[in-house]
Amino acid sequence: MKPTNYYLFDFMDFDADLQRDESLWKAYKPTRVIAVDGDIHIGVPFQKQVLDNDMAADTSVPREEYTLIIRQYEPGILRLFIGFGEKQITDESEILQFSERIKKMPLSVNYENGEYTITDECGIKRAVVNVKAPELDRWSDLQPDPQDTLDIRLYPDGKREIRLAAYDHFSPPRYDAFPLGFCKLDGHKERATMSFECKLDECFAGTGERFAKMDLSGQTFFLKNQDGQGVNNRRTYKNIPFYLSSRMYGVFYHTCAHSKLSLAGFSSRSVEFLSDEAMLDVFVIGGDTVEEIIRGYRDLTGYPSMPPLWSFGVWMSRMTYFSADEVNGICDRLRKEHYPCDVIHLDTGWFKTDWLCEWKFNEERFPDPKGFIQDLKKKGFRVSLWQLPYVAEDAEQIDEARENEYIGKLTKKQESEGSNFSALDYAGTIDFTYPKATEWYKSLLKRLLDMGITCIKTDFGENIHMDAVYKGMKPELLNNLYALLYQKAAYEITKDVTGDGIVWARAAWAGCQRYPLHWGGDSCSSWEGLAGSLRGGLHFGLSGFAFWSHDVPGFHTLPNFMNSIVADDVYVRWTQFGVFSSHIRYHGTNKREPWFYPNISDIVKRWWNLRYKLIPYILRESEKATKSGSTIVQALVFHHPEDKVCWHIDDEYYFGDDMLVAPVMNSEGIRTIYLPEGSWVNLFTGEAVEGNRWLKDVEVPLELMPVYVRKGAEIPVYPELVDCTDDMDMSKVKTIVIDDSFKGIEL
Repeated sequence: MKPTNYYLFDFMDFDADLQRDESLWKAYKPTRVIAVDGDIHIGVPFQKQVLDNDMAADTSVPREEYTLIIRQYEPGILRLFIGFGEKQITDESEILQFSERIKKMPLSVNYENGEYTITDECGIKRAVVNVKAPELDRWSDLQPDPQDTLDIRLYPDGKREIRLAAYDHFSPPRYDAFPLGFCKLDGHKERATMSFECKLDECFAGTGERFAKMDLSGQTFFLKNQDGQGVNNRRTYKNIPFYLSSRMYGVFYHTCAHSKLSLAGFSSRSVEFLSDEAMLDVFVIGGDTVEEIIRGYRDLTGYPSMPPLWSFGVWMSRMTYFSADEVNGICDRLRKEHYPCDVIHLDTGWFKTDWLCEWKFNEERFPDPKGFIQDLKKKGFRVSLWQLPYVAEDAEQIDEARENEYIGKLTKKQESEGSNFSALDYAGTIDFTYPKATEWYKSLLKRLLDMGITCIKTDFGENIHMDAVYKGMKPELLNNLYALLYQKAAYEITKDVTGDGIVWARAAWAGCQRYPLHWGGDSCSSWEGLAGSLRGGLHFGLSGFAFWSHDVPGFHTLPNFMNSIVADDVYVRWTQFGVFSSHIRYHGTNKREPWFYPNISDIVKRWWNLRYKLIPYILRESEKATKSGSTIVQALVFHHPEDKVCWHIDDEYYFGDDMLVAPVMNSEGIRTIYLPEGSWVNLFTGEAVEGNRWLKDVEVPLELMPVYVRKGAEIPVYPELVDCTDDMDMSKVKTIVIDDSFKGIEL
C-alpha cells in the first residue's frame, strides 16, 4: 500500500511513487546519554519505516545509530547538533560570528527513575532525556514498540521548557511530526527533520521579511531566497532561518540549505523544520524579553554595524536617471527649493546600455564621472550606484570572467543550449566562493569608489545559476548563502575605500544584518503595497535586522507597471511611513521627485524637514541597536509580548523605543489605533492618552499622521532647517522632554 500523504510523508516532501529507492527513518529511544568534554552525547537509533500510512519499523533493514550533541552557551542558548555520521559540529561558518558573550558551559548528566537530567556547572537544569519504556525496554529482534521515541525537554535559559515533539500522532503508527528523522534517496541521506512541541495559543513571528500577518501560526514557509516580485505574496527576497515564539524563546537553524519551516501549519501541535541537507544544527534561545532573545541570535550570527550619518537623510532616485545633466538638474532644484536631501542614486541607466551592468559610466552621457561625483559632493550629495552580481553575455568583462572562472562554470552542453536563468539573460553568476573572483569583483567596485561613489546598491542576489558549478559549494547550498557573500564583499571594499560600512541590499540570509542596510524590494505603489511593506519590515526586525527601508512611494504602478501615476495620498502617506523608518529612499518606475506632485509638494517638504529634525533621535536609537537586540522599526510585541492583542497587529509599530507610529493606509484618512499599556502623548498636538485601549475611527488629515511618544521620554532633535546632514552641528541638538508642558511638534 502506498502512502496517501495524510501524515508526515507530506511535510517531508516524500514521494513513494518514485522509481528510485526513497526511505524514511524515525528516531527511537536513546541507547546512551554521556558527557564528553563538557557536551552531552546522546546515542539515537534510527529505523527505516514501512511505506504505509500505518508506519512501523522495517526490521528487515538494520538500524543505524547517530550521535545527537547537546551544548550549552551563555547567555541562555542551547545547541542541538546531529550530522548523521557525515558532518561534524563546528563554529567555522560564514554565517556564525560568535560574540564575546558566547561562552560554552560544561554540562554533566545524572540518571534517575528513567530520566537523564542534564545540568550545568551551577546545577541548573538544561535538559531532560526521558528513556522510560512504554512496553519494551530495549531493542530486540522483535518489532520495536511504535510508542518508542526520542523525548527530550530543553531549558536553554534554565527556566522555560521547550520540548521535542515526541508524541505528535493520531495513533502511534500515524505521525504528523517526528522529533527527529531523516530520508534516504538511493542509499544517500538527503533530508532531515526536527520538531518542537507547540501550545494551542502559541504565536510566532520572524523568519525573515515575511509579507504576512503578525502571527505566523498555522503557516508553512519555504526558506528559499527568490525574487519576491512584490510584497504581497509568499515569495520573499529575505528568508531567515529564525523564528520567535510568544512563549519567549527563539530558534535559529544554522544552515544555508533550502528548508521548510512549519509553524503549527502541518500540525497544530508542532513546529516542524525540514532541511534539504542531512544535518541539523539548531540553537534554542531563551529570554525574558524579545530584545534579549534577538540579542542571543546576534550573539551567534553578528551585530549590525552603524551606518554613516549621511545615510539617515533623504535618498532620491527613480528607475532611472540617464545623464549627468539630468542628475545635476534634479540636485540643483532640490537645493534651490530647499528640499533636504543627502543621496542621489543612479539606478540601471548609468551604463553604456541600460541594464547592461559593466561597472563603467557611459562616456557620452557622463563624460567626466569623477568631476561629476565630486561636484555633487561639494553640494552635499553622495552618489549611490546600482549594479548586480551577474555578468551578461554582452558585457565587456564576460571573456575575462569565463577564462578566469570568476563566474560559475557551465558545462559545454549548457553553454551551447543556454542557461535557463532569467529574462535578463545573464551569462553567469559571480562565484563568491572563489577568493580570486571576490577580489576581482571588489576591484570593479574600487574603481568607482575611488571616484567618490559612497554606496553600492547590491541588487538581486536571491537567485543564482543553479545549473553551474561553483568552486566552494554546491549551488543548492550556495543559493541562500549567496546574499551574505555578495554583500560582505561590497561592504568590505566600500568600508576600505570610503571609511563608511554600508550597502543598499535586497536579498538576505542569516548573518546579513552585519552588513547594513536592506530595503524591501519591488512593492506596488498602492495601499496594499504599503501594508505589505510594513509587514515585511516588522518580521524582518524580529529576525535580527536593525536597519530596513523601502521604496517610497512604492516601486511600480498599476495597471501600467511603468507609467501609471502614483496617487497623491499614497505618495504622502508613504512619505510619512518613510520618515519613520530607519532610512528613507524615493525610488520607482517613474518620476518620484516631489515637484511632479504639485498638490502635495509642500506637505512632502514639511515631512522631509521633520525627518532631519528627528535624526538625532534616530542616531541614538541606531547606536543602541548595534549593541543590543533592538531594531528601529519594532513590532508591538517587541515591548508587549504578554499582550495577546499585539500579536495580531501588523499596521502599527514602535519607531525606536519611545515612539508609536500608526500609518494611515486608505484614502478616507480614517483608522483605528491600538495604544498598548502606558501613558502616551500625541507628537503633534501634545494630547495625553492612557494606553491599553483602542481609539476607534480616528480622522487623520492628509498632512498629519498618528504618532505617539511615551510620556516622560526625552527626544533629541535638531532645532534648525538644513539642506543636508553636512549642515548639521550636533552641538546644537536640543532635547524635548515629553511631559505636561509639551504641546507638540509643529510640522
